[in-house]
Amino acid sequence: MIRRSTYVVILVVAAAILAGCGGSGNRSLTVYNGQHLELTRSLASAFQRETGIRVNLRTDDGVVLADQIVQEGHSSPADVYFTENSPDLVELAEHGLLARLPRSVLTQVPARERALDGTWVGVALRVSSLVYNPSLVDRSQLPHSILDLARPSWKRKVAIAPIDSDFPPVVGAVIATQGEDAAARWLAGLKRNADVYQTEESVVSAVNRGDVAVGIINQYYWFRLQREVGKTAMHSALYYFPSGDPGSIVNVSGVAVLASAHRSRDAQRFVAFLVSRAGQRLIARGDDFEYPVRPGVSANAELPAFGSIAHTSLQASRLGDDREAVQLIFRAHLGS
Repeated sequence: MIRRSTYVVILVVAAAILAGCGGSGNRSLTVYNGQHLELTRSLASAFQRETGIRVNLRTDDGVVLADQIVQEGHSSPADVYFTENSPDLVELAEHGLLARLPRSVLTQVPARERALDGTWVGVALRVSSLVYNPSLVDRSQLPHSILDLARPSWKRKVAIAPIDSDFPPVVGAVIATQGEDAAARWLAGLKRNADVYQTEESVVSAVNRGDVAVGIINQYYWFRLQREVGKTAMHSALYYFPSGDPGSIVNVSGVAVLASAHRSRDAQRFVAFLVSRAGQRLIARGDDFEYPVRPGVSANAELPAFGSIAHTSLQASRLGDDREAVQLIFRAHLGS
Protein backbone atom coordinates (compact mmCIF):
# COMPACT_ATOMS: atom_id res chain seq x y z
CA MET A 1 0.00 0.00 0.00
CA ILE A 2 1.29 3.47 -0.87
CA ARG A 3 1.59 5.60 2.26
CA ARG A 4 0.53 9.23 2.27
CA SER A 5 4.03 10.10 3.48
CA THR A 6 5.43 8.77 0.19
CA TYR A 7 3.30 11.24 -1.69
CA VAL A 8 4.42 14.03 0.64
CA VAL A 9 8.09 13.35 -0.13
CA ILE A 10 7.49 13.63 -3.87
CA LEU A 11 5.70 16.97 -3.64
CA VAL A 12 7.83 19.95 -4.49
CA VAL A 13 7.67 21.95 -1.28
CA ALA A 14 9.18 25.12 0.00
CA ALA A 15 11.12 25.23 3.26
CA ALA A 16 8.95 26.10 6.21
CA ILE A 17 8.76 29.83 6.83
CA LEU A 18 8.29 31.36 10.24
CA ALA A 19 7.05 34.89 9.76
CA GLY A 20 5.65 37.25 12.36
CA CYS A 21 3.19 39.77 11.04
CA GLY A 22 4.15 42.65 13.33
CA GLY A 23 1.94 44.53 15.72
CA SER A 24 1.88 45.17 19.46
CA GLY A 25 1.06 43.19 22.55
CA ASN A 26 2.31 39.88 23.89
CA ARG A 27 -0.53 37.65 22.66
CA SER A 28 0.22 35.58 19.60
CA LEU A 29 -1.02 32.62 17.58
CA THR A 30 0.85 30.04 15.56
CA VAL A 31 -0.85 29.26 12.26
CA TYR A 32 0.26 26.37 10.06
CA ASN A 33 -0.54 27.86 6.68
CA GLY A 34 -1.11 25.75 3.57
CA GLN A 35 -2.89 28.57 1.76
CA HIS A 36 -1.19 31.07 -0.54
CA LEU A 37 1.14 33.13 1.61
CA GLU A 38 0.23 36.53 0.19
CA LEU A 39 -3.46 35.99 0.93
CA THR A 40 -2.85 34.64 4.43
CA ARG A 41 -0.50 37.49 5.27
CA SER A 42 -3.14 40.05 4.34
CA LEU A 43 -5.75 38.25 6.46
CA ALA A 44 -3.37 37.87 9.39
CA SER A 45 -2.36 41.53 9.25
CA ALA A 46 -5.97 42.69 9.25
CA PHE A 47 -6.77 40.39 12.17
CA GLN A 48 -3.82 41.74 14.13
CA ARG A 49 -4.87 45.34 13.51
CA GLU A 50 -8.36 44.52 14.75
CA THR A 51 -7.40 42.46 17.81
CA GLY A 52 -3.77 43.20 18.67
CA ILE A 53 -3.03 39.46 18.48
CA ARG A 54 0.13 38.67 16.56
CA VAL A 55 -0.04 35.82 14.03
CA ASN A 56 3.07 33.71 13.42
CA LEU A 57 2.86 31.85 10.12
CA ARG A 58 4.54 28.58 9.29
CA THR A 59 3.93 28.14 5.57
CA ASP A 60 4.33 25.01 3.46
CA ASP A 61 2.22 22.79 1.24
CA GLY A 62 -1.01 21.90 3.03
CA VAL A 63 -0.39 18.16 2.66
CA VAL A 64 3.06 18.52 4.20
CA LEU A 65 1.75 20.51 7.16
CA ALA A 66 -1.11 18.07 7.77
CA ASP A 67 1.37 15.21 7.80
CA GLN A 68 3.55 17.18 10.21
CA ILE A 69 0.62 17.77 12.57
CA VAL A 70 -0.17 14.04 12.53
CA GLN A 71 3.43 13.34 13.49
CA GLU A 72 3.42 16.03 16.19
CA GLY A 73 0.08 14.88 17.56
CA HIS A 74 -1.14 16.76 20.61
CA SER A 75 2.36 18.23 21.07
CA SER A 76 2.02 20.37 17.93
CA PRO A 77 2.91 24.04 18.46
CA ALA A 78 0.18 25.02 16.00
CA ASP A 79 -2.99 26.69 17.19
CA VAL A 80 -4.66 26.96 13.77
CA TYR A 81 -4.42 24.99 10.54
CA PHE A 82 -5.36 26.77 7.29
CA THR A 83 -5.21 24.89 3.99
CA GLU A 84 -6.25 24.92 0.34
CA ASN A 85 -8.02 21.56 0.16
CA SER A 86 -10.59 19.88 2.39
CA PRO A 87 -8.99 16.36 2.34
CA ASP A 88 -6.16 17.67 4.54
CA LEU A 89 -8.73 18.79 7.12
CA VAL A 90 -10.65 15.52 6.85
CA GLU A 91 -7.45 13.61 7.62
CA LEU A 92 -6.75 15.65 10.76
CA ALA A 93 -10.35 15.24 11.92
CA GLU A 94 -10.04 11.47 11.45
CA HIS A 95 -7.04 11.52 13.79
CA GLY A 96 -9.01 13.45 16.42
CA LEU A 97 -6.65 16.43 16.20
CA LEU A 98 -9.22 19.18 15.60
CA ALA A 99 -11.47 21.00 18.08
CA ARG A 100 -15.16 21.58 17.43
CA LEU A 101 -15.81 25.17 16.43
CA PRO A 102 -18.54 27.30 18.03
CA ARG A 103 -21.89 27.27 16.30
CA SER A 104 -21.64 31.05 15.91
CA VAL A 105 -18.66 30.48 13.61
CA LEU A 106 -19.99 27.45 11.75
CA THR A 107 -23.24 29.11 10.76
CA GLN A 108 -21.46 31.93 8.94
CA VAL A 109 -21.05 29.65 5.90
CA PRO A 110 -23.38 27.20 4.10
CA ALA A 111 -23.60 23.74 5.65
CA ARG A 112 -22.08 22.04 2.59
CA GLU A 113 -18.89 24.11 3.01
CA ARG A 114 -18.07 22.97 6.53
CA ALA A 115 -17.39 19.73 8.39
CA LEU A 116 -20.37 17.65 9.39
CA ASP A 117 -18.83 17.26 12.85
CA GLY A 118 -18.10 20.99 13.18
CA THR A 119 -14.31 20.62 13.33
CA TRP A 120 -13.50 22.95 10.45
CA VAL A 121 -15.11 25.60 8.31
CA GLY A 122 -14.69 26.65 4.68
CA VAL A 123 -13.10 30.00 3.87
CA ALA A 124 -12.86 30.15 0.07
CA LEU A 125 -13.90 28.17 -3.01
CA ARG A 126 -12.49 27.40 -6.43
CA VAL A 127 -13.64 25.16 -9.27
CA SER A 128 -11.73 22.53 -11.23
CA SER A 129 -11.86 23.20 -14.94
CA LEU A 130 -10.19 22.73 -18.29
CA VAL A 131 -7.89 25.33 -19.80
CA TYR A 132 -7.73 25.05 -23.59
CA ASN A 133 -5.98 26.73 -26.51
CA PRO A 134 -8.51 27.69 -29.23
CA SER A 135 -5.80 27.52 -31.90
CA LEU A 136 -5.38 23.81 -31.14
CA VAL A 137 -8.91 22.72 -30.29
CA ASP A 138 -12.26 24.33 -30.97
CA ARG A 139 -14.56 24.88 -28.03
CA SER A 140 -17.21 22.74 -29.72
CA GLN A 141 -14.80 19.79 -29.62
CA LEU A 142 -14.19 19.95 -25.87
CA PRO A 143 -15.28 16.90 -23.86
CA HIS A 144 -18.60 16.75 -22.04
CA SER A 145 -16.92 14.98 -19.13
CA ILE A 146 -13.45 14.94 -17.64
CA LEU A 147 -13.62 11.16 -18.05
CA ASP A 148 -13.54 11.61 -21.83
CA LEU A 149 -9.92 12.78 -21.63
CA ALA A 150 -8.93 9.12 -21.19
CA ARG A 151 -10.20 8.28 -24.69
CA PRO A 152 -7.62 7.58 -27.44
CA SER A 153 -8.72 10.68 -29.38
CA TRP A 154 -7.08 12.85 -26.68
CA LYS A 155 -3.65 11.22 -26.88
CA ARG A 156 -0.86 13.83 -26.51
CA LYS A 157 -3.43 16.61 -26.24
CA VAL A 158 -3.80 16.75 -22.44
CA ALA A 159 -1.62 18.23 -19.69
CA ILE A 160 -1.90 17.26 -16.03
CA ALA A 161 0.05 17.84 -12.81
CA PRO A 162 -0.60 14.61 -10.85
CA ILE A 163 1.72 15.44 -7.93
CA ASP A 164 0.29 18.93 -7.46
CA SER A 165 -1.82 18.90 -4.29
CA ASP A 166 -4.82 20.19 -6.26
CA PHE A 167 -5.02 17.04 -8.43
CA PRO A 168 -5.95 14.33 -5.86
CA PRO A 169 -9.26 16.06 -4.97
CA VAL A 170 -10.27 15.73 -8.63
CA VAL A 171 -9.44 12.04 -8.48
CA GLY A 172 -11.39 11.87 -5.23
CA ALA A 173 -14.39 13.39 -6.99
CA VAL A 174 -14.17 10.72 -9.71
CA ILE A 175 -14.02 8.01 -7.04
CA ALA A 176 -16.97 9.51 -5.16
CA THR A 177 -19.19 9.83 -8.23
CA GLN A 178 -18.04 6.97 -10.48
CA GLY A 179 -16.38 4.43 -8.19
CA GLU A 180 -12.81 3.28 -7.65
CA ASP A 181 -12.64 1.02 -10.71
CA ALA A 182 -13.80 3.80 -13.03
CA ALA A 183 -11.27 6.18 -11.47
CA ALA A 184 -8.48 3.65 -12.00
CA ARG A 185 -9.44 3.21 -15.67
CA TRP A 186 -9.57 6.98 -16.12
CA LEU A 187 -6.10 7.43 -14.65
CA ALA A 188 -4.74 4.64 -16.84
CA GLY A 189 -6.11 6.50 -19.84
CA LEU A 190 -4.50 9.74 -18.69
CA LYS A 191 -1.21 7.88 -18.30
CA ARG A 192 -1.41 6.98 -22.00
CA ASN A 193 -2.66 10.38 -23.16
CA ALA A 194 -1.23 13.11 -20.99
CA ASP A 195 1.93 15.16 -20.79
CA VAL A 196 2.91 15.42 -17.13
CA TYR A 197 3.94 18.67 -15.44
CA GLN A 198 5.03 19.41 -11.89
CA THR A 199 2.45 22.09 -11.08
CA GLU A 200 -0.85 23.41 -12.35
CA GLU A 201 0.86 26.76 -12.95
CA SER A 202 3.07 24.93 -15.44
CA VAL A 203 0.01 23.31 -17.04
CA VAL A 204 -1.81 26.58 -17.68
CA SER A 205 1.37 28.19 -19.03
CA ALA A 206 1.98 25.28 -21.41
CA VAL A 207 -1.55 25.44 -22.78
CA ASN A 208 -1.33 29.22 -23.12
CA ARG A 209 1.92 28.85 -25.12
CA GLY A 210 0.34 26.30 -27.41
CA ASP A 211 2.51 23.39 -26.26
CA VAL A 212 -0.58 21.26 -25.56
CA ALA A 213 -4.27 21.62 -26.39
CA VAL A 214 -5.92 21.30 -22.95
CA GLY A 215 -5.02 20.97 -19.29
CA ILE A 216 -6.77 20.09 -16.05
CA ILE A 217 -6.46 22.94 -13.54
CA ASN A 218 -8.25 24.84 -10.81
CA GLN A 219 -9.76 27.91 -12.46
CA TYR A 220 -7.83 30.43 -10.40
CA TYR A 221 -4.51 29.53 -12.07
CA TRP A 222 -5.80 30.92 -15.36
CA PHE A 223 -6.76 34.23 -13.77
CA ARG A 224 -3.39 34.47 -12.02
CA LEU A 225 -1.58 33.94 -15.30
CA GLN A 226 -3.72 36.65 -16.87
CA ARG A 227 -2.76 39.02 -14.04
CA GLU A 228 0.91 38.16 -14.58
CA VAL A 229 1.18 38.45 -18.36
CA GLY A 230 -1.76 40.72 -19.24
CA LYS A 231 -4.94 40.05 -21.17
CA THR A 232 -3.33 40.56 -24.58
CA ALA A 233 -0.89 37.71 -23.87
CA MET A 234 -3.65 35.25 -23.01
CA HIS A 235 -4.04 32.76 -25.85
CA SER A 236 -6.13 30.29 -23.86
CA ALA A 237 -9.58 30.14 -22.28
CA LEU A 238 -11.41 28.31 -19.52
CA TYR A 239 -14.02 25.62 -19.95
CA TYR A 240 -16.17 24.29 -17.12
CA PHE A 241 -17.44 20.74 -17.31
CA PRO A 242 -21.23 20.43 -16.92
CA SER A 243 -22.65 20.54 -13.41
CA GLY A 244 -22.63 17.08 -11.88
CA ASP A 245 -19.40 16.07 -13.60
CA PRO A 246 -16.42 15.36 -11.30
CA GLY A 247 -14.31 17.59 -13.53
CA SER A 248 -16.10 20.65 -12.18
CA ILE A 249 -15.65 19.78 -8.51
CA VAL A 250 -15.74 22.70 -6.06
CA ASN A 251 -12.62 22.67 -3.90
CA VAL A 252 -12.98 24.13 -0.41
CA SER A 253 -10.16 25.98 1.31
CA GLY A 254 -10.75 25.67 5.04
CA VAL A 255 -9.48 26.39 8.52
CA ALA A 256 -9.55 24.63 11.88
CA VAL A 257 -8.46 25.04 15.49
CA LEU A 258 -6.29 22.23 16.79
CA ALA A 259 -7.57 20.30 19.77
CA SER A 260 -4.18 20.90 21.39
CA ALA A 261 -4.16 24.65 20.70
CA HIS A 262 -2.39 26.63 23.42
CA ARG A 263 -4.55 29.69 22.77
CA SER A 264 -7.85 28.19 21.73
CA ARG A 265 -10.01 31.27 22.33
CA ASP A 266 -7.75 33.52 20.28
CA ALA A 267 -7.57 30.77 17.65
CA GLN A 268 -11.37 30.73 17.46
CA ARG A 269 -11.33 34.51 17.05
CA PHE A 270 -8.95 34.15 14.11
CA VAL A 271 -11.19 31.55 12.46
CA ALA A 272 -14.22 33.76 13.10
CA PHE A 273 -12.42 36.66 11.41
CA LEU A 274 -11.66 34.60 8.29
CA VAL A 275 -15.37 33.87 7.75
CA SER A 276 -16.56 37.32 8.83
CA ARG A 277 -17.71 39.84 6.28
CA ALA A 278 -14.46 41.78 6.73
CA GLY A 279 -12.29 38.72 6.18
CA GLN A 280 -14.31 37.52 3.22
CA ARG A 281 -14.10 40.94 1.58
CA LEU A 282 -10.32 40.77 1.81
CA ILE A 283 -10.46 37.49 -0.12
CA ALA A 284 -12.74 39.10 -2.70
CA ARG A 285 -10.55 42.17 -3.15
CA GLY A 286 -7.30 40.24 -3.38
CA ASP A 287 -5.59 38.67 -6.38
CA ASP A 288 -5.97 35.08 -5.18
CA PHE A 289 -9.02 34.62 -7.45
CA GLU A 290 -10.93 32.36 -5.10
CA TYR A 291 -14.62 32.76 -4.35
CA PRO A 292 -15.59 33.93 -0.86
CA VAL A 293 -17.56 31.24 0.92
CA ARG A 294 -19.77 33.62 2.88
CA PRO A 295 -23.13 34.37 1.18
CA GLY A 296 -23.61 37.97 0.15
CA VAL A 297 -19.93 38.78 -0.42
CA SER A 298 -19.17 39.33 -4.10
CA ALA A 299 -16.05 37.77 -5.61
CA ASN A 300 -13.21 39.50 -7.43
CA ALA A 301 -14.70 41.39 -10.37
CA GLU A 302 -12.46 39.45 -12.80
CA LEU A 303 -14.25 36.22 -11.89
CA PRO A 304 -17.57 35.17 -13.40
CA ALA A 305 -20.37 34.98 -10.84
CA PHE A 306 -20.13 31.64 -9.05
CA GLY A 307 -23.75 30.80 -9.84
CA SER A 308 -23.18 31.44 -13.55
CA ILE A 309 -20.57 28.71 -14.04
CA ALA A 310 -21.10 24.97 -14.06
CA HIS A 311 -19.86 23.33 -10.87
CA THR A 312 -20.27 20.20 -8.78
CA SER A 313 -20.48 20.44 -5.00
CA LEU A 314 -19.80 17.34 -2.91
CA GLN A 315 -19.76 17.12 0.86
CA ALA A 316 -16.12 16.98 1.96
CA SER A 317 -16.74 13.66 3.69
CA ARG A 318 -17.47 12.13 0.27
CA LEU A 319 -14.15 13.37 -1.10
CA GLY A 320 -12.41 11.81 1.88
CA ASP A 321 -8.81 12.35 2.96
CA ASP A 322 -7.03 11.84 -0.41
CA ARG A 323 -5.47 8.53 0.60
CA GLU A 324 -7.40 6.42 -1.89
CA ALA A 325 -6.89 9.03 -4.61
CA VAL A 326 -3.13 9.15 -4.01
CA GLN A 327 -2.88 5.37 -4.08
CA LEU A 328 -4.64 5.25 -7.45
CA ILE A 329 -2.36 7.97 -8.83
CA PHE A 330 0.70 5.91 -7.89
CA ARG A 331 -0.79 2.67 -9.19
CA ALA A 332 -1.27 4.41 -12.54
CA HIS A 333 2.42 5.39 -12.38
CA LEU A 334 1.52 9.05 -12.51
CA GLY A 335 3.17 9.91 -9.20
CA SER A 336 6.76 9.31 -10.24
